[in-house]
Amino acid sequence: MKIQKALLAVALVLAFGCKAEKKETVIEIVTNVMDFVTVDTVPSGWNTFKYINKSTEPHFVLFDDYPEGKGEEDAKKMVAPVFEKGMQLILKDEMDKAMAAFGELPEWFGEIVFVGGSGLISPGQENTFTLNLKPGNHIIECYVKMENGMFHTSMGMAKEIWVAEKDSGNSPPKADINISISSTEGISWDKDIIKGKHTFAVYYKDQMVHENFVGHDINLVRLDDNANLNALEAWMNWSLPKGLSNPAPKGVTFLGGTNDAPTGSTQYFKVNLEPGHYAFVSEVPNSRSKGLFKQFTIPE
Repeated sequence: MKIQKALLAVALVLAFGCKAEKKETVIEIVTNVMDFVTVDTVPSGWNTFKYINKSTEPHFVLFDDYPEGKGEEDAKKMVAPVFEKGMQLILKDEMDKAMAAFGELPEWFGEIVFVGGSGLISPGQENTFTLNLKPGNHIIECYVKMENGMFHTSMGMAKEIWVAEKDSGNSPPKADINISISSTEGISWDKDIIKGKHTFAVYYKDQMVHENFVGHDINLVRLDDNANLNALEAWMNWSLPKGLSNPAPKGVTFLGGTNDAPTGSTQYFKVNLEPGHYAFVSEVPNSRSKGLFKQFTIPE
């Protein structure tokens, strides 16, 4: 009888223990060509996404928290055409006219809050990232450019996602390396980065709008021996004629990271790193002088 009771007690502990452990749902976002294939609705709170790039061009995922009453159609009619017009003027080296064109953006554009997402991903790569979402209407977008200067948003890479009131109940992942990013202090991390699997926590100590109308972010890049750092730094600035334009500079592979996020927020991403040369770089002009382009090496 004592043995039976003991076995019953163990069974109950195992049953309730398993029940208490909630397995987090990972939401997939897939790009096949110029698209985002994913769900239409997600819960609020902490959500983990896996972004899979099956296309032949680099992409990212940026979550935009749109003002109440505004959505995907407003973005297509009132935002995308302005950026296209401005970009075409940049390509013609007519910078004054381009800046005037960007002035045609609707007043509510300034109310859009960029709330994070995935850093840049090269073709064939994937990135798992976690962020905290508030209820309401969001748009995910990628504004990398085609070789002719056309933004991917205009080619179909803008999708509306509704964040429901119901909370996911998830907690943020446990990070083993903490990154801090700031407009005044640049990018820093708290311990040596070694080979293997890592979960990075990225704390946005501050955020600001840089000269190219976007905030700083974290993009993890693997650097081959032929990587040109000057070319990479220039390419990360979309407002230059060839900035963020396919193809990416030779010798670089983008492995993800976290996108433009608000002051005080923390986001997470996971990656498995092999020995080699790497960098964290932000999508801003003059990133090295701002401390927003930092290299590191993982030894054998």
